[in-house]
Amino acid sequence: MLQFDVVTIFPAMFDAVAEAGVIGRARDKGIYQLVAWNPRDFAQNAYRTVDDRPYGGGPGMVMMAKPLGRAMAAARQRQKSAGVPKPRAIHLTPQGRSLSHELVMDLAGQQGLVLLAGRYEGVDERVMREIDDQISIGDYVLSGGELAAMVLIDCIVRQLPGVLGDAESATQDSFVNGLLDCPHYTRPEAYEGQKVPPVLLSGNHADISRWRLKQALGRTWQRRPDLLAKRVLSEDERRLLEEFKQELSGA
Repeated sequence: MLQFDVVTIFPAMFDAVAEAGVIGRARDKGIYQLVAWNPRDFAQNAYRTVDDRPYGGGPGMVMMAKPLGRAMAAARQRQKSAGVPKPRAIHLTPQGRSLSHELVMDLAGQQGLVLLAGRYEGVDERVMREIDDQISIGDYVLSGGELAAMVLIDCIVRQLPGVLGDAESATQDSFVNGLLDCPHYTRPEAYEGQKVPPVLLSGNHADISRWRLKQALGRTWQRRPDLLAKRVLSEDERRLLEEFKQELSGA
């Protein structure tokens, strides 16, 4: 069972990810465990203070090292009791390396993760000695690390065996093979004058696979050419992409 421990001043936020959808069902099935730790419970005064003014001046407040360090130590101890001798500690921050499918797959192979969700202007730099990795979910700023931690948990859990109803679902997602996903259709066959592409109704699985790959290549070329630039295309993929471009220009 993969162990998640999150250090956050808003532990109730994680009910949203732990109790809903396939991620909630996965927890109910015992595929992973999620425990939240509030650093206010480890504060040193009656006001449960976890932040203070920054040395050197400036706007905002900084999360204090001692409550965070104590909360992270408690999280590590819980994981140790659950059979994880050395969980990987991750700080969710815009300064971290960008989250990618490859990184998600790496983390999905871990036994336990301790996630630090910071707030305010940031956390005392001295806490970083407790951190193994820093991860960003994008080049923008959130009010805190909680949403980023939830994104990370969702991405990881859906890769675990037994989470998705169809084991092939995760292998066909966008980014798995370096491409965006192809278009999808379901009933009815016609909707407001638009029909499902005939190839999807043909029953010819080879033709369907070829069409889906062509659409994935074309969408990636249209919307994320940076991904396509990183991918070494086979001769067949080059032909399919050229077909897509010709069909697009013809339309």
